Amino acid sequence: MVGHWSTALTVCLLALSSDASPLETEKLAKRAPPFNYNGQKVRGVNTGGWFVLEPWITPSIFEGNSAKDEWTLTELLGKDAAKSRLQDHWDSWITHDDFNQMAKAGLNHVRIPIGYWSVIAREGEPYVEGAYDKLGEALDWANNAGLKVMIDLHGAPESQNGFDNSGKYGNVGWTQGDSIEHTIKVLNKIRDDHASHPAVSSIQLLNEPLGPNLDMNTVRQFYMDGWGNLKDSNVAVAFHDAFQGVTSWGNWGAGMWNLLLDTHHYEIFTTDAVTMSIDDHIKTACDFGNQMASTGKWTISGEWTGGITDCAKWLNGKDKGARYDGSFGGGSKIGNCTGKSTGSVAGLSEADKSNVGRFIEAQLDAYEKAAGWIFWTWKTEGAPEWDMKDLLANGIFPQPLTARKYPGQCG
Repeated sequence: MVGHWSTALTVCLLALSSDASPLETEKLAKRAPPFNYNGQKVRGVNTGGWFVLEPWITPSIFEGNSAKDEWTLTELLGKDAAKSRLQDHWDSWITHDDFNQMAKAGLNHVRIPIGYWSVIAREGEPYVEGAYDKLGEALDWANNAGLKVMIDLHGAPESQNGFDNSGKYGNVGWTQGDSIEHTIKVLNKIRDDHASHPAVSSIQLLNEPLGPNLDMNTVRQFYMDGWGNLKDSNVAVAFHDAFQGVTSWGNWGAGMWNLLLDTHHYEIFTTDAVTMSIDDHIKTACDFGNQMASTGKWTISGEWTGGITDCAKWLNGKDKGARYDGSFGGGSKIGNCTGKSTGSVAGLSEADKSNVGRFIEAQLDAYEKAAGWIFWTWKTEGAPEWDMKDLLANGIFPQPLTARKYPGQCG
């Protein structure tokens, strides 16, 4: 791929120059992340729904109550009951054995989403703490399994996107009040506590800030300030494209090193997208891989799915339907969600299994034109198009990861 110069090359050039002191050379060498983002492809998976709840990933936690996100769940339960319920979830949803299974499948990265409230709580909010301690355990599990970790700040104060996966569904309030200042404090604590951990290869400044609803000058300044605080750590500093398009960041970041551009590619969140044929889905993914490869930066698809429908129960929000079957947004019915909204990969039709497999393989090829990929997500309670563990068990996600039942889809 067309990437920025490797840190190693920069070190060599500086060492050869008359201006480079041994100390400067040593400092630059220390900045090299513990994963070679120039020479190796990122092949990873997200631990979605673990430290930041999402109703569609773990609907059992949200059944029979009015909660629609982690904020309203903890508010509803109260501190003691919420802490007990969530501690059980943190201890059981992902375990040491899951990390071993990820490594066995050939993965080399795990992206671990966490909310600001788990790192530094804000007074007067209903959230409960404890996930941050479990994150520390998870880093050791990853290291034992030979996996590298991207710690992903998935939720910011006042919500950076209004999605339930930010912790708080509704208003986009991030950048107001002290929300950016608190976000920076959280990132600095993650840096101080974990940037030197041997498993940590990247820290993501913020997941999916909703650029169209925010002042992008403010977002870019936050990225620069966040990078400035992390630049002397030996981690890649990941930043999301803020829904500006993956090719819109080419002229940004001059003079900054170890930048990792993260883009999330889904083809299901508009009516036009879920109407596409499988061949159109594949062509779109392949074209997107070409865009990713053209950015001039290390670029990954840090979230993507096997899903070619939005059928998974509550994917569009708790108690909301799907575009695909016409039960969301009042659109016309495109197809049937039976077997796709809940259940297992084994329960999918043979046609669906084939289409999901083709789509996954095309995306693997597309994103490895750039720096690689991190699938969303490792496990669910019953969203078959999204559940990597289940897709692997049923032979839909390729093993080894370079194997192809449908070769040459991206040319």
